[in-house]
Amino acid sequence: MSEPSSDIALIGLAVMGQNLVMNMNDHGFTVSVYNRTGSVTDEFMAGPAKGSKVVPTKTVKELVASLKSPRRVFILVKAGAAVDAVISELTPLMAKGDIIIDGGNSHFPDSQRRFDQLKEKGIRFVGSGVSGGEEGARRGPSIMPGGDPEAWPHIKEILQSVSAKVEGEPCCDWVGEGGAGHYVKMVHNGIEYGDMQMIAEAYDLLKSGLGLSADELKAVFEDWNKGVLDSYLIEITAEIFGLKDEDGGPLVDKILDAAGQKGTGKWTSNSALDLGMPVTLIGEAVFARALSSLKNERERASLALSGPKSAFSGEKKAFIDDVMLALYASKIVSYAQGYMLLREASKEYGWKLNFGSIALMWRGGCIIRSRFLGDIKKAFDKNPELENLLIDDFFRKVIDESQTGWRKTMANSALLGIPTPCMSSALAFYDGYRRARLPANLLQAQRDYFGAHTYERTDKKRGEFFHTNWTGRGGNVSSRSYNA
Repeated sequence: MSEPSSDIALIGLAVMGQNLVMNMNDHGFTVSVYNRTGSVTDEFMAGPAKGSKVVPTKTVKELVASLKSPRRVFILVKAGAAVDAVISELTPLMAKGDIIIDGGNSHFPDSQRRFDQLKEKGIRFVGSGVSGGEEGARRGPSIMPGGDPEAWPHIKEILQSVSAKVEGEPCCDWVGEGGAGHYVKMVHNGIEYGDMQMIAEAYDLLKSGLGLSADELKAVFEDWNKGVLDSYLIEITAEIFGLKDEDGGPLVDKILDAAGQKGTGKWTSNSALDLGMPVTLIGEAVFARALSSLKNERERASLALSGPKSAFSGEKKAFIDDVMLALYASKIVSYAQGYMLLREASKEYGWKLNFGSIALMWRGGCIIRSRFLGDIKKAFDKNPELENLLIDDFFRKVIDESQTGWRKTMANSALLGIPTPCMSSALAFYDGYRRARLPANLLQAQRDYFGAHTYERTDKKRGEFFHTNWTGRGGNVSSRSYNA
């Protein structure tokens, strides 16, 4: 057998895998490849990889044997049991110090478990989020690696070389230990859910509220993409409105209004609940998809339930401008909530996340890439201990300037009967966060009344708890066993 010559191996030659291999090849790295269905490897070598330095292998054993030490194997297979199966096959063939990288959409607890299990065997595990879709994998994705920090020096050059670049900086940096890489990717996907739903709400306001045509919508979104909303999702939305079906009408109008989801938004919402963080906007985005999936039920309800009859009668341009401000302000709240979750997870799991670096990783290559992320990076560069993005001078000023249009848009959405779950929840969160006093004092009184759960007092030190016998019949014993 010839001397090992490959810099890295990749298992899983679906479109993402093939594109990432060719990206690595373009950057001068020799890549060995393996796919469980051998014909896929043959087709890849006869097609995109023809004439390249890519090394095809027929078995996992042959793949591992082709690698320089420390061996680096990148896995791109379906998240879940398939990843565990590949790792089980790889582990006996690898030596201490070798590196396994899971680049799929794995749930962060699975990555933490794999990190712990492989560490016991001396194998370095990296769970890396990869965002950007097929095009990103080929031209430069956003890559979010985490896991065993001792692996980073051995994979840094490869991953940063193939990642997207913004102003010369790679959209790839070390995130943290254990499941940190996939956690950051999970939050990225949750924010993506929110961004997409808010854009859909803006579309609904402009189409259902103003009656704009697809061509008019295309022009509006193209205009928005030249300003503060400049982003990949706004750009592709404009393109979507411009695509005609075979009959000459807009294709978007022919697409069934029932959205699918793969679970990462739900994972983000579940984690927010586990950590007690009010990530309300992403939760609403997940539920909006769930509501959309009740298509048949909604059609029946539409025949039975009524809503407002009046149409918008104001100035069209002012309405469009207000919707833009509502979208921008809501987007700020969404990212503020996402970073609140990252901050709490960093504390809970001991990851020491670099928030400015995360913003940089998201500025290029990924689905949520936008000009806006540069402002987030600046905020954390200026104050790495920033408690909340909403407190930063830049974002506070933007919210101040956007508030009137944001509030008008939410009022119009209610008056017109157009649902805006994400934008509305963003405004509700903002109004709650800016209040020094909320009505939770009444909640605590109610909890104490029916369950003797106790409460704290404004005229006493925090940490002292009191119980009142509200009816004179309940006694003075307080609850210690559960919280309702």
